[in-house]
Amino acid sequence: MMFDYAFAAQRAGISSDKLDCPVSIMRPEFPDDEAMADLHILRAILAVERNEASLEAILRQRALID
Repeated sequence: MMFDYAFAAQRAGISSDKLDCPVSIMRPEFPDDEAMADLHILRAILAVERNEASLEAILRQRALID
């Protein structure tokens, strides 16, 4: 893990089992770039922490992109 998104998720109130979902969706988008995958995961978590989006809304939007 290049970025400590687990700590950010904990601050945002995202449980480890809920964190598995965005990780499993975003990591395959960057199979050869761990830093880029971690950065996208962290950015999503920070948006939740700042109340700019819900985790569910982010995951729905990602599903529409794919």
